[in-house]
Amino acid sequence: MAGAARVLALARAAERVAGPVPGPGLGSGCARLVLLPPGPGARPGPQGDPPELGGWAGSESAAAEPGRAAAERAGPGRWRRERGRPAEGWAEAVEAAAAALRAGGLVAVPTDTVYGVACLAQDSAAVRSIYSLKGRNGAKPLAICLGDVERLYRYCHVNVPDELLRDLLPGPVTLVLERSEELNKDLNPFTSLVGVRIPDHPFMRDLARACPGPLALTSANISSQGSTLTVQEFQDLWPQLSLVIDGGPIGDIQSPECRLGSTVVDLSVSGKFSIIRPGCALTPTVEILKKKYGLVPESS
Repeated sequence: MAGAARVLALARAAERVAGPVPGPGLGSGCARLVLLPPGPGARPGPQGDPPELGGWAGSESAAAEPGRAAAERAGPGRWRRERGRPAEGWAEAVEAAAAALRAGGLVAVPTDTVYGVACLAQDSAAVRSIYSLKGRNGAKPLAICLGDVERLYRYCHVNVPDELLRDLLPGPVTLVLERSEELNKDLNPFTSLVGVRIPDHPFMRDLARACPGPLALTSANISSQGSTLTVQEFQDLWPQLSLVIDGGPIGDIQSPECRLGSTVVDLSVSGKFSIIRPGCALTPTVEILKKKYGLVPESS
């Protein structure tokens, strides 16, 4: 869909769900919709047209490779934003999302795997709102999301080499580690572990850096329903959200493999690993853990 047509379609969808005037947020029945501008290096259209709003060059393939491996293969214009200036409107989108989160709201966000819903992990009321939004079993844990590996050490007790963390993160992997005392006690109070995500998506990393603590992050769908790759696919949730960040389609919406979500691996036992969910990056993740670091499956 061309950029202008997509903007019009989303505006009409927003009116159907929230009414014609965007509202302030959670519980008001009026989610704001923000179109994320394309990042520097985004591919132009077929005849040199501007890149589609919210689109990211390389999104189809970048989500399958974790950490440093993805960085080495990504090439110019693929997810990475170290070079060049942010696109116009980028900083405004980050600040709008951060402000909504600081106000206790829930924000729908694009990641490197599927669309997610985020709140501040240290805000107990917001965490309860996520469970209510999804109809989620209270005994199912939420992962936290950070912008950089360095911040992980504040919220987790790490028993693996720093290089291992950086080989897998940022990327489509959730690492399960022992939680530290710094983490909100109301977040997953039934377990001493916590899953950590650092998505390989520049908006998510910028947003996490702009917030005072970790984000709680889960998929943007009703529990037991399929993952979502466009904002239209979770339109029923919009009235309960403060903000919807539309980053365009994530991967191939016709491919079931693109809806697998992150690979979840438990690294809480020294020298071993356990795959909790295969996800979209199982093979490269296991290869790194076994061949480079000599970790063995926990059942061995």
